Amino acid sequence: MSLRVHTNRCKGCGICVEFCPKKILTVNKVEKVEVISEKDCIACRQCEMRCPDFAIFCTQITKE
Repeated sequence: MSLRVHTNRCKGCGICVEFCPKKILTVNKVEKVEVISEKDCIACRQCEMRCPDFAIFCTQITKE
């Protein structure tokens, strides 16, 4: 799973941080969401579904 945060859309509300069951997201010093540990993501997509600004996207990585 690959997580992408569009910082131009992110307002740093922290909703995605609160709903992440693995706590792999944080709000940084400039009030933008940052991925702490992408490898620990369980692909639940709670961050993506809860973001009111559509600023975070989960993408499945497929191996060819």
